[in-house]
Amino acid sequence: MDFPTLLVISTFVTGLIWAVDALLWAPKRRARVAELEAGGQVITEAVREQVAKESLVVEYARSFFPVILIVLLIRSFLVEPFRIPSGSMMPTLLVGDFILVNKFSYGIRLPVLDKKVVGIGEPERGDIVVFRYPENPSVDYIKRVVGVPGDHIVYTDKTLYINGKAVQQHVEGTYQGTGGGAVMTGASMRREELGSVAHSILVMPNRPDMEVDFTVPPGEYFVMGDNRDNSRDSRFWGTVPDQNLVGKAFFIWMNWDSDANGLVDWSRIGSSIR
Repeated sequence: MDFPTLLVISTFVTGLIWAVDALLWAPKRRARVAELEAGGQVITEAVREQVAKESLVVEYARSFFPVILIVLLIRSFLVEPFRIPSGSMMPTLLVGDFILVNKFSYGIRLPVLDKKVVGIGEPERGDIVVFRYPENPSVDYIKRVVGVPGDHIVYTDKTLYINGKAVQQHVEGTYQGTGGGAVMTGASMRREELGSVAHSILVMPNRPDMEVDFTVPPGEYFVMGDNRDNSRDSRFWGTVPDQNLVGKAFFIWMNWDSDANGLVDWSRIGSSIR
């Protein structure tokens, strides 16, 4: 059972217990107090509270229901936190980054069922998206959208071509990695201009390309990692269907890399994601 399903079940169960108590059990407790008073029995405030007191289960349900409901609504329709476990999006996202994902950028979806009920927007080239991995939807992936429906995508000689036009690259220097990303030290860091989005990528000049020549089908998206030679992406397993989209990454709220000397990279906290 995944976390969204657990949230939905917990919300339903605690809400149901609270509702049943409000409609059935609480009136009976109040009626019992009224019977005692109507019978002329003198009851103390302590006895009154004891008779009218809800059960421990109801007390917990009443306390937790609004909290769980708020978490469910925020996580399902507004923002969801994720942790970056690998270096496939370096240098944009590093191992140990904790990010927030906008859940309504591409439409409002029902929790668990993941059915879109309100269409709001669609991914654009350059967006960093979280999605359910097409080959195993229980796993979440994060990559950058490089191709939208109808685009002709070619990747060869470390260069991306969209609809016959090369995406411009400018060499920035040699990458110096730290912590979990130290393995990429020595890679060529380049500035890529993907439409209006300028971002950095890493390539290994001496490593063979995974070459691609592909036209993106309707309702699907071609995604790639910014760490071009260390990313399993659409070049290997195909495109991402619209129904697999989770949301758009937009903010780094924490960084914790157990392989780094300082553990927390304070300079990354509060950074926007592009």
